[in-house]
Amino acid sequence: MKVFDNTTKKIFLASWVSINQAETSDDKVTQLNHSASKPQWDILQPLRQRVENIQVRDRQLAHRLCKLIPSQCPFERDVKLFGKTLFHIPPMCKLNPLYEEVVGLRFRALCYLADECGEDVSQYC
Repeated sequence: MKVFDNTTKKIFLASWVSINQAETSDDKVTQLNHSASKPQWDILQPLRQRVENIQVRDRQLAHRLCKLIPSQCPFERDVKLFGKTLFHIPPMCKLNPLYEEVVGLRFRALCYLADECGEDVSQYC
C-alpha cells in the first residue's frame, strides 16, 4: 500500500471540495472517496498480479532471483572529471512501474533462503 496515493488525494479533495454534511448522505461521500482513490484502468495490473503470485519454493529459483535482481539501482552514478564531480545521475529504477513488485519478489526469495533453507544471505546484500 502506498501512503502517497491515499494522502494526496484526500488532501486535494479536502482543499477543493466543500461538502455540507446536512445535505449529503454517507453513501455519496463514500462513493466520492472510493472513485477518487482508485484509477479506472491499470494496463499493468495483470503483470503485477503475476509477479506477486510467484511462489518461491525452490532453492535454485531463490538463488537465481537473488542474483538477477540487484539490491541497489545499478544506474546511479557520479560522473567525475579530474577528481571533481561534474553531475550525479539519480537512480532510475523507481521509474519502473513494476519496481515494488520485483523488489518484493527478491525479498521473498531472500526470506525463503534465510528462513526455510537456513542459508546465509549476506552475499546478496
